[in-house]
Amino acid sequence: MDCVVFILVCLAPVAHCYSSGNVMDSCEDMKPHHSGLRPQSSPAPFTVTADRSTFSSGEEVTVQLQALGSKPFTGFLLQAREVGRQTAVGSFTLSTAAAQLLTCHLRPNSAVSHRSESLKTSIQVTWRSEALTDGKLIQFHASFVENFKTFWTGVTSPALTFTNGSSAGSTSSLPIPSITSSNTTRAAMNISSADCGVTKVCFSQPANCDPTVSPDCYFMSATVSSGGDTAVHYEMTGPSDGYISFGFSDDQMMGNDDIYICGICGDDQVWLHHAFSTGRTTPQASPLGNVSDVRASVQDTVISCSFTSRNMISTQRTKGIDRAYHLMFAHGPCSNGRIHHHRQTFISTEKIDISTPQAVGKAGLPHIIKAHGALMLIAWMTTGSLGMMVARYLKALGNGQKLCSKDVWFLVHVAVMGATVAATIVAFILSFSYVKAWSEGPHSVLGCLVMILSFLQPIIALLRCGPQHPLRFLFNWSHALNSVVIKALAVAAIFTGLKMIDSTPNQWLMKVMGGFVGWEALFYIILEVHSRWKARSTDALQPETITTVLLVALYFLGNCSYLVALLVGIGIS
Repeated sequence: MDCVVFILVCLAPVAHCYSSGNVMDSCEDMKPHHSGLRPQSSPAPFTVTADRSTFSSGEEVTVQLQALGSKPFTGFLLQAREVGRQTAVGSFTLSTAAAQLLTCHLRPNSAVSHRSESLKTSIQVTWRSEALTDGKLIQFHASFVENFKTFWTGVTSPALTFTNGSSAGSTSSLPIPSITSSNTTRAAMNISSADCGVTKVCFSQPANCDPTVSPDCYFMSATVSSGGDTAVHYEMTGPSDGYISFGFSDDQMMGNDDIYICGICGDDQVWLHHAFSTGRTTPQASPLGNVSDVRASVQDTVISCSFTSRNMISTQRTKGIDRAYHLMFAHGPCSNGRIHHHRQTFISTEKIDISTPQAVGKAGLPHIIKAHGALMLIAWMTTGSLGMMVARYLKALGNGQKLCSKDVWFLVHVAVMGATVAATIVAFILSFSYVKAWSEGPHSVLGCLVMILSFLQPIIALLRCGPQHPLRFLFNWSHALNSVVIKALAVAAIFTGLKMIDSTPNQWLMKVMGGFVGWEALFYIILEVHSRWKARSTDALQPETITTVLLVALYFLGNCSYLVALLVGIGIS
C-alpha cells in the first residue's frame, strides 16, 4: 500500500489540470499541458470572431468565442497577437463571470481564460488596442478544451488592420490593398481550360466554358504542386467593371469563406486581395500571406489574375488543401478604391477537393434548398391563398349541401389549408436539416415565425367553440387575423429568400414575385368589392355565386402562371 501511495505521489506532477483557468504557463504556445496528449487535428467546432475588420488606438473591439454546434467547451485561452509575432498585445475587459483575466508576457489583462470547468457555448469579451504602426495586422488566437483528452489549438479570427482612426470600424466596403501586380499587362493572359481534369481543378460559368474562346466565361483553376509541396497555383478570369473573386466555403451560403479578390479601380494596376467573409457582410481583409508570382492582365472588360499561394485554406470549420470545399466565384463593381457588393455569384453544387484534378461542371443551389423554396412558394402563394379565398368568398359553394355532415366549402378549406401547413412543416425541416444550425438574417426569423403561427392555427381551430356559442366571434376574428399575419410574414420571408438566391443582374425573380403579390392583391380587392355589393343585393342568389367562382378561377390561372415562372427561376438558380 505504501508503495502505491509513493507511485501516485511521484506521478501526480506529470499531469497539469487547470480547471480554474490559471494557465499562465501556456502563454507562449497556448497549448493545454495535458501530459502525453496532443491537440486535435480535425477542424475545431468553435470559432473566434471580432465585430470589425479595422481598429484604431484605444478603440474597443468585441470578441466572441462561439461553439458551432451542440458541442460545448469547458476551457479556453484567448490572446490578441500581431500577425507573425508570438507575444500578446492590447488588454481585455470582461462582462461575464465565466472568464478571468491573465497576465501574459508581463502584460496585465493581455489574455482571457475560463474560471471553472462549467460547460460553455459562447463567451464575449472586450479588447482594447494599444498604439501600433499604421497598417499593422492583429489576430485573436484561441485554444478550446472540450475535455481532458480533447482540445484544439491555433483557432484564429480574421485579421484586423490598425488604422490612424479615420476609417476604423468601417465595414461598408472592402478597401483595395497596397499589393499590386508587377506584371500587369493589357494583353490577354494565357488562361484556358486546357488540362482541366488532368492536372488542375477547373470551375467555370457557363459550365465547361473556355476563356480563350468566350470573353463571357467566368473561370478559375487550381493546380496543386506535386512532391509534397503545399503550393497551389491559382488562375481566375472573367468580365467585370471592378473585380472578380473566388473562394472556398463549407456550404453554399455566404459566410466563413476564404476568398481571393482580383480587381482594378480606375487605374492600370490590377491588385490582389486576400479576405475572409463573415455572414453576408463585406469580407474582412486578411494578410496576403505566402503568395508569389502574381501576374495580371486587363483586356477590354476581362480581368485575369494568376498567382501561387502557400497559404493554408481555412474556413474556420475546415483547414487544408486536401479537404473538400464548395467553390465560389463572384464579380462586382469597384469605385473610389473600394469594392462593393457582388452582382453575381456562382457556387459549385458539390464539395470539391482541389488536390484531385477535375472539371466542375455544375453551379447552383443544393436541391434540398430548392425544394424548401418551392414548397414555401406553393404553400403560401397558391394553396394558402386558395384556402383563404374559399373561406372568405365561397361559403355558398355547394348550395348548402353537406358531406360527412360538413359544408362543402369547409371541407375544401380544411383540405387545402392542411396541405399548406404540411408543406410548411416539410419545408422548415428541409432547411434546418441542410444548414444544421441557426442562420443569421431576417429570412430565418420570418421563417420561424411563419412555422410557429402555422402550427398553432389548426390547433386553435380544433379547440374552437360551437357556431352558436356567444363567444364564437372571438375565434372568428382571431382565426382570420392570424391567417392574415401568417400570409404577410410568409410573403416577406419569400421576398428575403428570393433576394438571397437571385443572382441575375436585373433581379427578375424579385420582380416576378412583386407581380405575383400585386396580382393577388388585385383579386382580393375585386372579390371584396363584389362580396360587399352582393351583400346589399336583395336577389344575390346563384348567378352571383357563379361570378365569384369565375373570379377565383381567373385568379387561380394567373396564380399558376406566376408560380410556374418562379419555380423555374428557383430551379435554375
